[in-house]
Amino acid sequence: MQIGITSPVLTANPGAHAAWEADAGIEELARIARTADALGLHHLTCSEHVAVPVEIAEQRGATYWDPLATFGYLAAQTTQLRLMTQVVVIGYHHPLEIAKRYGTLDRISNGRLVLGIGVGSLQEEFELIGATFEGRGAIADDALAALRASLGRSQPEYHGTHFDFSGFVVEPHAVQERVPLIIGGRTARSLRRAIELGDGWVPFGLPLEALSAMLASRELPEGFEVYFSPGRMLDPLGDAEDTARRLRQVREAGATVVSTTVDATSAEHYCEQLEALAAIAAQID
Repeated sequence: MQIGITSPVLTANPGAHAAWEADAGIEELARIARTADALGLHHLTCSEHVAVPVEIAEQRGATYWDPLATFGYLAAQTTQLRLMTQVVVIGYHHPLEIAKRYGTLDRISNGRLVLGIGVGSLQEEFELIGATFEGRGAIADDALAALRASLGRSQPEYHGTHFDFSGFVVEPHAVQERVPLIIGGRTARSLRRAIELGDGWVPFGLPLEALSAMLASRELPEGFEVYFSPGRMLDPLGDAEDTARRLRQVREAGATVVSTTVDATSAEHYCEQLEALAAIAAQID
């Protein structure tokens, strides 16, 4: 079981971020990323939203840093920490746009991209940018297949139901032979999509018991990664026993990677919490 970070600062979802994050910026986040990198943690995350309606922002939050700009900076601050989108909404982009932009990120980070992909659910945002909302699931399936055929290839070719291309050069492109595609969602269909078209699954908003049952109902491919969250912030310094117990619960539910955040009062405190978290996780292993 590996430990990654659901990044602070980059989002401000109600009830899921600390007060210190409101005044923090890229310098504080870079400090946290460097600490996570030195500790050998697995990844940090960044989500994608273009624009959130005011009334919906009250529930989902309004702050969403752009993954490409953010990860481009953090790639230069770290050497081994993976850069994971959680998630890119695939319906907002042509597959070759993702292959080019995130393939470039994979190149400048020396192969550290983990591409978390979601179908998307915010209809207002789809309509705002002219993306197709109705039937987006079928479009996403075809886009995922097109993306798999394109990442890491100079001259990608794909012929599908919604996307069809050949005879184009994409340079630069990803350096990983197989960029991990981790599919987000909270339904059985999202797990099916992850098994058939991706390399892993990163669900949200469901209890561990339900997630474990969903995994048990399917045969997982070899090497398939499962990203679960403990459900709330961990406090390794304040309660090491509870932290260890919850990490074990997530592992027993089927996680191969834990994506978590820690309770902190500042960026410095966050880094101290990460050091304690890494020590606890090492004892569990």
